[in-house]
Amino acid sequence: MRERKRKVCVVLVDRANYGRMLPVMRAIRERPDLELITVCAGTMLLDRFGKAVELVERDGFEIHGRVYVELEGSVPATMAKSVGFAVIEFASEFQRLQPDIVLLIGDRYEALAAAIAAAYQNLCVAHIQGGEVSGSIDESARHAITKFAHYHFPATPRAAEYLVRMGEDPKTVFLVGCPVGDYIASLDGNLPPDVFNSTGIGAPINPEKPFLLVIYHPVTTEYEEQAAQTAELLKALDSIQHPTVWLWPNIDAGAEFISKSLRVFREHHLTSSWLKLIKNLAPEHFQKALKKAACAIGNSSSFVRDATFTGTPVVLVGDRQLGREMAENVRMVPCNADAITAAIRHQLSVGRYPPSRLYGDGGASKRIAEQISRIPLYTQKHLSYIMESTLGMK
Repeated sequence: MRERKRKVCVVLVDRANYGRMLPVMRAIRERPDLELITVCAGTMLLDRFGKAVELVERDGFEIHGRVYVELEGSVPATMAKSVGFAVIEFASEFQRLQPDIVLLIGDRYEALAAAIAAAYQNLCVAHIQGGEVSGSIDESARHAITKFAHYHFPATPRAAEYLVRMGEDPKTVFLVGCPVGDYIASLDGNLPPDVFNSTGIGAPINPEKPFLLVIYHPVTTEYEEQAAQTAELLKALDSIQHPTVWLWPNIDAGAEFISKSLRVFREHHLTSSWLKLIKNLAPEHFQKALKKAACAIGNSSSFVRDATFTGTPVVLVGDRQLGREMAENVRMVPCNADAITAAIRHQLSVGRYPPSRLYGDGGASKRIAEQISRIPLYTQKHLSYIMESTLGMK
């Protein structure tokens, strides 16, 4: 009798989420013993964030579920309420789809909601990129997902070690590297000539000439400081006036402060010849842009993680990624215009760095798919037993 395929439900909650999960989804789909189920949620479904769900479909994946969870407001209260609402909606989808494994990545609050909904329905949860350290509420969400997850696919040796020190059974921790490295390796370096100018507002940017790439997300634990911090970053960039592509922030609390600061700046600098504001880039175009950028500036985890594979110079602003493992291409500075300006000028003078293997050497996606196909499914974690086996206690 032919064995039933193991149903793996991949949860996608934002554009960066999908860019890192894409090679894993391809690896799962290629295996004859696995069945891929895709659920899109969060800003993946929202038009003002580029409606990335359409990219998923364009890449040939069937969407098995859509989970609308985001409450308007971008304030701490709406974030908290969105988590509760998301638990309810994910619970309904998982009950309908009946997956064997729910596969999550990263530290988004929507992913935390999916982990809660899955674990409380006795579904096996697997988590990619656990054990990492960063600033903001994201770190708390990531570690909470770890405690709900039954299997772990960390990207670095330190992250794997931290998972075990947090009480996870070493037999459930598989050091695989970051799957985004697989995706980057599969791409050529060519950007369409109109990639920046066919969308967004602002100055025309030639992708064949040196440009800066900026992403600045809210720091939820510094909610009321977002407008002032954005103003410092804009002041620094305006003093340099190098062709710049700025991607819109995510939906976290404080995003409206950043968005308003950008709009006000545009209104007062209508003749600006250096700034281009874009809602979103497809994962392929984003990775190519990051690879080609003369310097990446802001506080996105992509600049810490993804840029290691290409050696793109990075100026990391503020504390949102505080504690992340960083390669030599990253220069971290406070959110101060003078410090940011000096760091950008330094990175532009240094140029491209050698690629790093800090976040893996490729092949992470196939390793993840292989392990998912054979790991024993279980639902109950016993911390005391795990701690005893880890510490050698009897």
